[in-house]
Amino acid sequence: MSNTIFGFTEAEIAHFGLTVGVGAFMLYMLFIIVQLARESNAGRFGTFVLLLALGFGMLGFIAKTILQWWLEK
Repeated sequence: MSNTIFGFTEAEIAHFGLTVGVGAFMLYMLFIIVQLARESNAGRFGTFVLLLALGFGMLGFIAKTILQWWLEK
């Protein structure tokens, strides 16, 4: 019990931060992208391009998580 913080191990805290923390940050980034498109009057195509270009890294992270889950199953 001496190697825990509030009853959680370091691995459990890291796993929680990676899943919930990064997921929340990705949702915030999505909000920022949509707000940027709205303020710049980008239109439908411009919004699509912004979401595609700036959200492509988020798609890769989600795909990596799904692949890891599928391979561990």
